[in-house]
Amino acid sequence: MAFARVVEFSGVNKERIEQTRDQIGEGGRPDEIPATEIMLLWNEEAETSLAILFFDSEEDYRKGDAALNAMPAGDTPGGRTSVRRYDVVVRMTA
Repeated sequence: MAFARVVEFSGVNKERIEQTRDQIGEGGRPDEIPATEIMLLWNEEAETSLAILFFDSEEDYRKGDAALNAMPAGDTPGGRTSVRRYDVVVRMTA
């Protein structure tokens, strides 16, 4: 079973979300974050975002979680309001 790390951020304005998108797009996924997929959602009106990272194993999740928890606050899209782990029970793409 795969795992997802879902992080909610507040105070995410357009400038910050664009910086984050460019940073991820240019740098790619760091080796210390073995996510199979990274998804960043943004609600402009509420100035909130969700970062969803998928991992194939519990070991990969733990490694990625540790690396992400060690990130400086300035490297995130906004103020982190919650971090949750989920089991991925259904995943489908078109």
